[in-house]
Amino acid sequence: MGAISRRSLFGAGLGAAAAMTVAGCGTGSGSGSGKGGSGRSDGPGAGSGGDGRATPGSTAGSVRLIGDGSTADTGKQPHQPGRPEPLEPGETPPQFVILSWDGAGEVGNGLFPRFLELARNHGAAMTFFLSGVYLLPESKKTLYRPPNNPVGASDIGYLTDAHIKDTLKNVRQAWLDGHEIGTHFNGHFCAGSGSVGNWTPAQWRSEIDQAVSFVTEWKTNSGWTDVEPLPFDYRKELVGGRTPCLLGQENLLPTAKKLGWRYDASSPGGRQMWPEKRGGVWDLPLQAVPFPGHSFEVLSMDYNILANQSQNSTNGMPSRYPGWRKQATDAYMNGFRRAYESNRAPFFIGNHFEQWNGGIYMDAVEEALKGMAGKKDVRLVSFRQFCDWLDVQDPKILARLRTLEVGQSPSGGWSTFLKDLGDTPVQPPA
Repeated sequence: MGAISRRSLFGAGLGAAAAMTVAGCGTGSGSGSGKGGSGRSDGPGAGSGGDGRATPGSTAGSVRLIGDGSTADTGKQPHQPGRPEPLEPGETPPQFVILSWDGAGEVGNGLFPRFLELARNHGAAMTFFLSGVYLLPESKKTLYRPPNNPVGASDIGYLTDAHIKDTLKNVRQAWLDGHEIGTHFNGHFCAGSGSVGNWTPAQWRSEIDQAVSFVTEWKTNSGWTDVEPLPFDYRKELVGGRTPCLLGQENLLPTAKKLGWRYDASSPGGRQMWPEKRGGVWDLPLQAVPFPGHSFEVLSMDYNILANQSQNSTNGMPSRYPGWRKQATDAYMNGFRRAYESNRAPFFIGNHFEQWNGGIYMDAVEEALKGMAGKKDVRLVSFRQFCDWLDVQDPKILARLRTLEVGQSPSGGWSTFLKDLGDTPVQPPA
């Protein structure tokens, strides 16, 4: 299938999203919802390099190197949608779908190019939460000083030099293709006294500063002078993240606000409702979705589905893979349909580039994306693009949308529900 032509993601009456590409992910985790729903993951995963469709020089004209040349200002990011537009009174809201990937580490298993191509073919923009240590050579690991943990410690380990170069190549291509690069922080500590759940706002600031430095100073740390820079100013690009294991949001938020972040995607077990700001930033949580064959719901992330299928084992019984693959696909589609056919709440999915249980969760994400793309009013966007849309909306319209519960359709239809907003209470400034 050829690439879908670019068009505005936000204007009324448009169907698919702009043509963009996706970047990958490696490690990370999430906590769950319902039976067996908490858990964590370890070990990186990702695909092979970008396709070379664009380079900083060929895309931007002039290039201004930043700092040691690890990053560069290449101008406006390519493949971005048109300016977002506010909903008119009585207009049906779009169905936003945001797919995100934790880690963004490339270890050569072919998943990165697979999802780059998939996103390109279906007009999807996504968000990739890059783990800073994935750009730090293991020989320089003592540069990392994680809060409440030994110097150089990392629960996700370090990539080989070859895989760091592949990660740089793919993250570069992802940005050039129009995707967002956020942060998954660094060492992914989820347990014990060193857990990110125990960090103070000041410790989160230290972790973020280190993550930024590993991205913006990889040339100094590696000595690789012949590798192209990342084509963006990461300090400007970085406007949100997701914490390891979805822990520590409360103390992260004050720091995120001071840094000017626009959103945080770390809240666990969110309901499929329209979001609001928390601590001055948009709170965009992973969501609980109907889990086929069960009365409970499961968090919209690959690891949490796995935790309920193979009890946290990444190598369950192969004979069960086909059934589990379908169950995972149906879980994502259940969440999508529930929102699409009722309150139109944005649908958030989190994933890792992994091959757990024979790679069935990668297949599930692909099939779900294909099932959602191209439907009327559906927008496959990044978190940052979704925030762009939120920020231009009438606060009264957003407040009215937030009154719709999970699976609740608007009374009288959208033309009535979003028309008379005179007495709608508005959320006070956060």
